[in-house]
Amino acid sequence: MVDSAGRGPDPAWTVRAYTEADHPAYTRVISEALLLDRAGFRRHTELHPVSDHGRVLVATDGQRVVGTAQALELELTLPQGPRPVAGITAVGVWPTHRRRGVLSALMRRQIADAHERGEKVAALWSSEGGIYDRFGYGQAVFEQAVGVDRRDARLRSEVPREEGLSTELREAHHALPDLLALYRKLARGRVGQIARTVPWFEYLIGPQEEGRNEPLAVVVRDADAPRGYALYRTESHWDGGLPRGKVVVQELGALDPPARTALYEHLFSRDLTTRVEFAHLPLDEPLPLMLEDGRLLRRGTYDSLWLRLVDLPAALAERTWAAPVDAVLAVTDRYAPWNEGTWRLRAGPEGATVESTDRAPEVSLDAAHLGAAYLGQVRLSNHRAAGALTEHEPGTVERLDTALFRPAAPYCGTAF
Repeated sequence: MVDSAGRGPDPAWTVRAYTEADHPAYTRVISEALLLDRAGFRRHTELHPVSDHGRVLVATDGQRVVGTAQALELELTLPQGPRPVAGITAVGVWPTHRRRGVLSALMRRQIADAHERGEKVAALWSSEGGIYDRFGYGQAVFEQAVGVDRRDARLRSEVPREEGLSTELREAHHALPDLLALYRKLARGRVGQIARTVPWFEYLIGPQEEGRNEPLAVVVRDADAPRGYALYRTESHWDGGLPRGKVVVQELGALDPPARTALYEHLFSRDLTTRVEFAHLPLDEPLPLMLEDGRLLRRGTYDSLWLRLVDLPAALAERTWAAPVDAVLAVTDRYAPWNEGTWRLRAGPEGATVESTDRAPEVSLDAAHLGAAYLGQVRLSNHRAAGALTEHEPGTVERLDTALFRPAAPYCGTAF
């Protein structure tokens, strides 16, 4: 099939670095591709804490920009600790140019650029499923949105409480030092978290404007230091003269169980509200076990972080491993040919090596499967059950899953 200009479905699109002159077209393409308000998207890019356009790519049809993709320089907590990653964002194609190879050309160039920069891992939040796995990204993190009626939000009497903890409620901007200190402690210990600066929090909170109700920050602290926080908004609703308000929690984090209890007791006690909703919680959040009846929570699971191994052997060798494993992997990777081949992985708690080998493979799989399993939440055995990978030597996949295991669920909570 050819288009009206006589061009085939996969032309050799020109992909080049963004220039300032491209900004109106860049905004137009992204806004239309993602169904965003253009003025709102321009404000978003101006306020974003990582708004450098130095790593924006554009695809052109003649002189017209028809596709964009950007890589942010982020620090992400991986199993081996915080590491620099390429944070992929602002990916879009003009509607009339979809399914013609524009995105493939952008992805190929972007992955090659990240590899040239020495980045071992790339990550993204996908706006639509079924797109990025073919570019080597795997669904690595699943999170949950949770809602509960206040009358059902009764904490068990035996949940840990601590005398001497105080609860402070402030507008979020006034709590920034506490928020930043707590988040940094929490992020370094939770795989999947992105390092944040003060501008990150200012971006998440939103601008201080007259007449705008900014998010509230409740901070739990002892005499010495903050130990937990929640960012939330209240919404006023009435029904026949009866209050039906809502507490909408943007994020919550606690250093210990008593601080977590104090946060939930505050959120569940707001007057004139009948419901509490949490936008982002890790899958192992203990709230269901803290309630008298955890079944009354309404939970929805969604994928958040997708991960790609840009330098597959280096990323596997750098990772920490829970148990010894020696496996030969035949890897396909259409968009990063340097990753393709047969690799012998020898790993364990003491370290890992990954070397090219001519031995017969024990497992054949795609780079996307290893990206999905890298953070320890998604099991390779799930991909095997789906028929997505081939196990030649029985038991190899189970040994890999055991070695990849992480005790805590990964969690991101920061869309970018």
